Amino acid sequence: VTRSAPLTARLFSCPAGVPLRAVSHGAGLLYPEHIPTSPLQKVLLAAGSAGMALYDPYRHDMVAVLGETTGHRTLKVLRDQMKRDPEGAQILQERPRISLSTLDMGKLRGLPEGSFGCAYLRFLDVNRVSPDTRAPTRFVDDEELAYVIQRYREIHDMLHTLLGMPTNILEIVVKWFEAVQTGLPMCVLSALFGPIQLSAQSLRLLISELIPWAVENGRRAPCVLNVYYERRWEQPLQALRQELGITEPPLRVEGLV
Repeated sequence: VTRSAPLTARLFSCPAGVPLRAVSHGAGLLYPEHIPTSPLQKVLLAAGSAGMALYDPYRHDMVAVLGETTGHRTLKVLRDQMKRDPEGAQILQERPRISLSTLDMGKLRGLPEGSFGCAYLRFLDVNRVSPDTRAPTRFVDDEELAYVIQRYREIHDMLHTLLGMPTNILEIVVKWFEAVQTGLPMCVLSALFGPIQLSAQSLRLLISELIPWAVENGRRAPCVLNVYYERRWEQPLQALRQELGITEPPLRVEGLV
């Protein structure tokens, strides 16, 4: 990290449409927003971000840093899973990005009711979220693995759509699904410690119904990184769920919304 660009000053700004490629972007840089760090720096970043994430599980910036500094081995496993799958390998080759600049919002709004694209757009509108809010990868010292974790972040809202979960306290349910699917330490941490601030009633419902459902679906589904979601907009949501082995969410989900 150069003196002119302190580490903390470079954490959270990046154009979402920039592809991650194995080219030189400056001395020691592997992709546009890469910040090379030593093993000691990674340990310090991991410890600091873990503490902040435990204190406030909704600090997505800290969760992102934690994922980048602790997930190297797991990212290699996920990368290898993608390489072994035809659709996953194509994603790794083409490096699609998900942002407002790459999505055809007009096309999505014109899709029929019941399609995956229509359901995804409704999720964004109802929950008032944007695909542009995903933090750029910075601390992964391998450009291919950097893309894998970036892709994981950018399909997060697709997983919400597939699971039928809003962005309130049911975010924890999605984290359990992701923890089982990916094994990323940050997902496991969020899944385990996310519920600590919930009411006793909400916690009982999570433990008795929603978390077991998320774990079961996470185990049954193939790697969700191997789905080229941008080419599935017109596919019926139910058909995509069936393809991935994802069952309907429990009926009592509405009681937590």
